Amino acid sequence: QQPRTAVMASDAKTVYSQQEHLQMKYVGTGHADTTKWEWAVNQHRDSYAAYIGHHSLLAYSAIAENESIGRLKYQYLQKMLSPCGKPPKREDE
Repeated sequence: QQPRTAVMASDAKTVYSQQEHLQMKYVGTGHADTTKWEWAVNQHRDSYAAYIGHHSLLAYSAIAENESIGRLKYQYLQKMLSPCGKPPKREDE
C-alpha cells in the first residue's frame, strides 16, 4: 500500500490535468495567464448570452425594466461587444 502523501500527490496531479483539459476545451474557464479583465468579460458575455437564450429571463427583465423584449435583446447584444470597456494597458507593452 502506498503512503498517504503519495496518494494525495497523485490525486492532485490528476485534478490538475483535468483542470488543464477543461481549460483547453472551454474558453470561458480561463487559464493560468487569464487576467481579471478577461475573466470579467467572459462572465459578462456568458450572462448576457443566458439572458438572451432563456426567454423567461428575458421576459422577466423586460417587465422589470418596462422595455420590450426585442429592445432588451438588442441592448444585451450591444453590451456583449465590449461589456467591461477597453482592456487595460499591459505592463509588458
